[in-house]
This record gives sequence, C-alpha cells and structure tokens, in this order.
Amino acid sequence: MAFELPALPYDYEALQPYMSKETLEYHHDKHHKAYVDNGNKLAAEAGMGDLSVEEVVKQSFGKNAGLFNNAAQHYNHIHFWKWMKKGGGGNKLPGALQKAVDSDLGGYDKFKADFIAAGTTQFGSGWAWLSVKDGKLAISKTPNGENPLVHGASPILGVDVWEHSYYIDYRNARPKYLEAFVDSLINWDYVLELYEKAKG
Repeated sequence: MAFELPALPYDYEALQPYMSKETLEYHHDKHHKAYVDNGNKLAAEAGMGDLSVEEVVKQSFGKNAGLFNNAAQHYNHIHFWKWMKKGGGGNKLPGALQKAVDSDLGGYDKFKADFIAAGTTQFGSGWAWLSVKDGKLAISKTPNGENPLVHGASPILGVDVWEHSYYIDYRNARPKYLEAFVDSLINWDYVLELYEKAKG
C-alpha cells in the first residue's frame, strides 16, 4: 500500500492566526511530502511496499532507521492535520473523553499542563502524545518520529514539536505554540473518534 500525501482537511488560511498559511505550506507540501516520497522508496527497497503504514512503522522500528523515520513521520502527520481544526481547542470535550480525562489524568487543567510540559521538555525534535495504553489515557513524549504505536499504545492526540511546525509563527517560543494548539486548534471530535476505536 503506497504512502500518499493526504490533502489538508481545511484550506491553508483556516488555522490563522495560530498557524499561518506559510507554516502549513512548508510543513504539509514540503516536509510531509518528503516523508511520503522517501518512505515509498525505502519501503519498496525493504520489501514492505504492500504493508499498511502502521505495519511498516511497527516492523521497521529498531531495524531500519531510515524507513522507520519516514514511515513514522508520515503516520504522525496523517493524523496531525486532522487533530487540528478552525475554531478548535478549549475545554469543552465530548462526554466520554471528558470522563476519561477526569478519571485517568486528573481533569482538563492537569491534562493541559502535563501535555504542554511533555511538549516543552521534549529535547530537540519530537512529539507530545495523548494515548490509550492498557485501557487508560496516558501522556508521553517521543524523540524525532517515534510514536506510541511502537510502545504498545494507541495515539489519539499528538502535537509536532519539530521546529518546522512552529518556528515561522512562534520563533523559539515552543510553550506559546503548545498553548495555542491546546486552546485554539485541537479537533476534539477526531480525538474522540480515535479514542472510541482504541477502546473498542
């Protein structure tokens, strides 16, 4: 199953002022496209061209760094675009998700603080995550393209803290970018969809 660059689920101006048109053009059209192109080439070379992106990620982890980095970043970004929407974010979570955040993470305010802290303290490039692991919500961070799939968890929300995700708009102020992401961009409906799948 060849990797394909998905179209953005909104136009390039939709996430302004929290994420600029310029950032989306570079991030989606250049960076994500490179992961797709390189990933397809490396997957074919490794004899994994027919596998799903999730399978390529799991099978290449710890064995084929080049393929893993591109496949994992492709997987992460397929979801990253959908984890944001115009008029997103805020503390009005769908019921089932709110219940899980309250019971597993100590409530929305604690989730927000811990999620932003995970992204802020990820040294260098990487991601901060909200995942379902062993039936419960958990917050984590990973370096580079690594994601919770390779640690036995199902990611339901992730934020990209590579510099290309925020440098045009926020320069080196990563915490400001993370706050804007949580307060104004998260697509909670998509997070719920992935949560229900992970629990199912």
